Amino acid sequence: MKGSNLNKRTARGGLLILLVLSILVTSCLNWFLDKPSIIVREIILSPRSLLEMNLLLGIEVQNPNRFDLTLTSFEYTVHLNNEEIGTGRLEKEILVPASSTTRVQAPVAAKFKNLGGSLKTILTGEDLPYKIEGKAVVKTAFGSLSFSFSKDGRINSKS
Repeated sequence: MKGSNLNKRTARGGLLILLVLSILVTSCLNWFLDKPSIIVREIILSPRSLLEMNLLLGIEVQNPNRFDLTLTSFEYTVHLNNEEIGTGRLEKEILVPASSTTRVQAPVAAKFKNLGGSLKTILTGEDLPYKIEGKAVVKTAFGSLSFSFSKDGRINSKS
């Protein structure tokens, strides 16, 4: 009888240690996880109706870590020429291998009225200032991490 009580205590102690270690690793994840960076490389226009247009953003997600990341959630708001034109989110998980870049196409539904002067800039192929911001969740072998992001730059919509 004493032996079975000892085994139960040992098992409980082992589970407790495992639980504490799991919590420590997860809470320290952002100490050794470099956040992926996001760069908009292209904008593809696709009219949806007389009032709406679909934009497809060609985005590069760069993983600077020495381990794979899975992008499990990615929600974003897009600004062109300092005006918010629309929002979007990815519907599926995306694997971003260690120390590499993965190309992603991110849809944005926009109303023509929201595009303002950006539509002319897109059609003429001039440099267009953009800003993409939102929230992402990445999963690793060590746990998951949620983070906000904001990236701005200029893009030549004809490239």
